[in-house]
Amino acid sequence: MPDASHAPAPRQLEVAIVGGGLGGLYAIHRLRKLGLRVRAYEAGSGIGGTWFWNRYPGARCDVESLEYSYSFSDELQQEWKWPERYGTQPEILKYINHVADRFDLRRDVQLNTRIKAATFDGAANEWTLRTESGEEIRARYCIMAAGNLSTPRVPDFKGIGSFKGKWYHSGLWPHEGVDFTGLRVGVIGTGSSGVQMIPLIARQAKHLHVFQRTANFSLPARNAPMDEARESRHKAEYPARRRAAYDTPFAIGGYPRPTKSALDVTEEERNAAYEAKWQEGGSISYLYTYTDLLVNKEANDTASEFARNKIRGIVKDQRTAELLAPKDHPIGTKRLCLDTNYYETYNRDNVVLVDVRSAPIQEITEKGVRTTEAEYELDAIVFATGFDAMTGALREIDIRTSDGAVLADHWAGGPLTYLGLMVSGFPNMFVVTGPGSPGVKTQMIASIEQHVDWIADAIDHLGRHQLDRIEPSPQAEAEWVGHVNAVADSTLYPLANSWYVGANIPGKPRVFMPYVGGFDRYKRHCDEIVGKGYEGFTLSRHKVEVA
Repeated sequence: MPDASHAPAPRQLEVAIVGGGLGGLYAIHRLRKLGLRVRAYEAGSGIGGTWFWNRYPGARCDVESLEYSYSFSDELQQEWKWPERYGTQPEILKYINHVADRFDLRRDVQLNTRIKAATFDGAANEWTLRTESGEEIRARYCIMAAGNLSTPRVPDFKGIGSFKGKWYHSGLWPHEGVDFTGLRVGVIGTGSSGVQMIPLIARQAKHLHVFQRTANFSLPARNAPMDEARESRHKAEYPARRRAAYDTPFAIGGYPRPTKSALDVTEEERNAAYEAKWQEGGSISYLYTYTDLLVNKEANDTASEFARNKIRGIVKDQRTAELLAPKDHPIGTKRLCLDTNYYETYNRDNVVLVDVRSAPIQEITEKGVRTTEAEYELDAIVFATGFDAMTGALREIDIRTSDGAVLADHWAGGPLTYLGLMVSGFPNMFVVTGPGSPGVKTQMIASIEQHVDWIADAIDHLGRHQLDRIEPSPQAEAEWVGHVNAVADSTLYPLANSWYVGANIPGKPRVFMPYVGGFDRYKRHCDEIVGKGYEGFTLSRHKVEVA
């Protein structure tokens, strides 16, 4: 056995950060300004988080490039040029690396390091993180910036190991890329990643079978090269635009707030409004057509049926069109997909849609995919089956405290947080855009910056008042979780079986996880809590136990 006396001493930090994506990098930048010793630990071989891992064909952001970027540096905003309306994965990763180099963040990121356990010692008032390789890191504060869509879900299909071809997952894509030229390909899943990759794979493959269980609404992105005049106007107005975005539900400015109900206008007027939004492209714009599309089923039906009729008009085979037209959830209650020629792809002679709701997949065979009705011979299979969203990354880490609290137990019935920022019973552990926050329902970088700023201010407040421990009360946590659910129940969101409720993970408790009251309401609430002396939190100075 190795001599424990020769084990390397634990690294001592003031703040340990789990994750080297957009959240972890901004946390480094923000906390350094407070003079704190910080370090981020990243499982990947490069920084970037979601944009490092998701390299599948067509991977692109569904928020416009000029909005989906950091706002903390106006110089950065002005100097970076986005080539297209919507950023591609390679371009966004290039931007993230530029930010890391420009602000010298890389020196405080440790790559190829997966955190397997994190334990809070109440007596020492510090967290000990353990890596997969056995390294120990100790820190007073721990920030979990592991991401909401960072735990890929490969379905547990019978026989997957017997397949003679190659299979891929959208969230674990080979960095060298994949050439599907001349191959018989099967794509399983038609969520956002499937919708983005299917048109591109169809152009390469000899034949493409798309296995769809649930149809999703997708709107045209209307992507195009960046318009220089529009970019100049946007950059000239950046500060005002960013402030305006903070006062919107999705943290995205530039869209006039709707003033009418969909039911207050004629069908002709409604369809003209929807048509204008359809031609404009983008999901926020469409959902902003009327005031009540996410809270009134009758109103939503008008927007849903318009989109279904668009699908019926694009897809020539009417049976395929009906399968692609979602009828089991109101539009917008799942994250709306954006696409380029997705529905048009089903008019190609080499593309077939397989309905696996009526004929479920039974197993993966040596030759391909077998459903209850047929076997499909394939050379390659792509799983576009999503992630264990919101909680998966944290549940993969054994998080516990010295007094016996275990996060997996605390979250057995679904995630419990206060503001999506902290968990009762786990002092000094912060979560960036966690369950109970509006993160995934917003422009994510705006939510990341708001969260990290709040966390940094809290740590600074503790230091200035000679305090070193912060923890939400169980009552505040319970009241917030109740509020999150009450707000969700006042909308149409719970009508969908989405990853917002963990529906894509067998056995996962069905709990609505994001806060859908809007980024604007959420930010005001966070600010009010600070203004009331961190209401709902216990701030203290721990007592050193003398032996």
